[in-house]
Amino acid sequence: MSAEEERDALAPPTASPPAPPTASPTALYDKVLRLLGDCPDGIPPQGGFSLPSPSQSAAHKKPPSGREAKEALREALSPLPDDADTLHRRFERLGIRYRHRNPIRFAVAELPLPESQFDAARRLARQLVRTSADMPAVLTGLALLARVGEAEDVPHLFRLGLVREFTKPAVHALDNLDSRAAAVVWLTVYADRDELRPLIRTLRAEEGQAIRTELVACPFTHRFVCGAEARRLAEASQLPHLLDQLPSDADLLARAGRLLVRMGCAPDDAHHLLHCHDALGLYDRVVTRAGLLPATLDNAALLLSLALDLSSGTGVLLDWPPGRRATLLDALERLLAEPRWASANLAVAGAPADAPPDASGEATGRRGRRATREPKPRTRANWIRRTRQRPFRLTAEPPGRLRIEVVVNDPAKRQSVQARILVDGRPLIPAAFRIGAALGPAYVLDGGKLRATAEPRTVQLAVADCAEGCCGGFGVTIRHDADDADDADEVGEVVWELRRTLPWSKPDALELGPVLLTHRFDSAAYDAEIARAEADHSWSWPARTLARLIKEGLAEKPELLSRWGLERGRIATDFSDPDVVEMTFLRLPDTESGNPEPPEDIRHHHWRIRDDGTPPEAQAAAVLRRLAEEDPRSRPPQEATAATAQEAPAQEP
Repeated sequence: MSAEEERDALAPPTASPPAPPTASPTALYDKVLRLLGDCPDGIPPQGGFSLPSPSQSAAHKKPPSGREAKEALREALSPLPDDADTLHRRFERLGIRYRHRNPIRFAVAELPLPESQFDAARRLARQLVRTSADMPAVLTGLALLARVGEAEDVPHLFRLGLVREFTKPAVHALDNLDSRAAAVVWLTVYADRDELRPLIRTLRAEEGQAIRTELVACPFTHRFVCGAEARRLAEASQLPHLLDQLPSDADLLARAGRLLVRMGCAPDDAHHLLHCHDALGLYDRVVTRAGLLPATLDNAALLLSLALDLSSGTGVLLDWPPGRRATLLDALERLLAEPRWASANLAVAGAPADAPPDASGEATGRRGRRATREPKPRTRANWIRRTRQRPFRLTAEPPGRLRIEVVVNDPAKRQSVQARILVDGRPLIPAAFRIGAALGPAYVLDGGKLRATAEPRTVQLAVADCAEGCCGGFGVTIRHDADDADDADEVGEVVWELRRTLPWSKPDALELGPVLLTHRFDSAAYDAEIARAEADHSWSWPARTLARLIKEGLAEKPELLSRWGLERGRIATDFSDPDVVEMTFLRLPDTESGNPEPPEDIRHHHWRIRDDGTPPEAQAAAVLRRLAEEDPRSRPPQEATAATAQEAPAQEP
């Protein structure tokens, strides 16, 4: 080894060059900007963007449960950190992940935040939203901006809201800052009908005349848009302002009215109307200019639906100036009483019973499902004739503590019969239970369900629109309270204890939550109102009256069916054709034979009876007479009238 080599070998090793620093992860906001830049015209795809699922940390193979996450978030947010890195380290240590998005939202909403900390919270929120690469951190920033955000934050919230994982918290924050931007984001991500895409594109571009054109081109029937879409379309198009710009545009006015009706009649959630920006202004413009509308069947149904909502529906709960709601109802009553409206509806009502369906016919429902056929014009015209005075009768009669108003909505609307309960003039169900509509009288009034007796009873008043097994329902426990009676002979008061009914409960054994509200009624006045509501069938149409009379007749004479080895099943009007009564008979077990259970295909027998225009009493008598004379197990034709139903011909082999 040479001296030089030896010297090199003995020399201390030269330090290797430092490794390049690890690149910081890309902020999620920057990823959204990149996705938008790659879209044609900067318009995101239908349904918005979606970010890849975040990888799970090896340090937390089992994420904390919901209860554990609640405690962990309380620890992570108290005190509120000064910067995003600190919060990220806390979340990483505690195992907070995207799956905890709901606990994050609740924890931030409940966070004690005095006004003196607003500036610090706002700085942290903006840092989280604009620079964080971690989903839980961005969600925390969005939740904070829902409380302390300002106009400066709207563009960032708008862009992040186009990502499905962030849409709900971003829209929630935008609702407090810019309702139009919130509506456009919501529609971009959640409106799934291809027919709405041109309108949404014009809403994003804020093209005033194009917005009007696209609004008028959309039908906005209850099968075309849901209540949430109706609210967001009204907010995104700034309908009150657009109507002011085009005060004589009858087509635009009709579309505005249909959106308003769709919000008010939405069975899934009452807050669509109650939270709609400037809903009062929209009502005011539509009703005061309704005289511009041509006297057509659709427009008559529109005006009557508005009146029903303003008299006993969700519209009552809006923050009306004193006397304004009554003024609008008076205007609708005068308008519908004009000869041009009455003559148009009577002409349709006098059409033959087999008049063709509305022009819309069968349509494709949401997500490609086939919608129910639209009702015949004659059916809707008869509904207008029967219902015309009902919403205005409430304002004419002296108010009472309790009022039960059975309302039949436009036959074009599904689940159209509701037993609306008003306490002190305010509808009970949309005020206390905003995720489902009031049930019909068959579930609330029939059989004396609301009568107050010595023993407490529980009656279900509404169920969640998604499903009772999902979100439960809403019910009332009714009992007498004699403590306040003046003497021993008086009954005292009737007490209502309003409760949530828990999921999967059964009507005959409701599982109840805690008492939410309590109402007290004078016993005599209560009994009088229940008796009046039970006896009032003026809302009913002939086929429904026929179904009720048949049920009452079979209840009085059960032997009409038992002699044939049958018992009564469902007897009600057809869901898709309200002029037809569907009757179901159930076969009783044959205990005398060796095979008590009949085969599955013959356990049920069905009759379909179409209203023939004669008095329902005569039709019901004919049906009961036929049941006494003929064995219902011999199948009748698919559809018949009470007088002409006969046995079905034998089927060919």
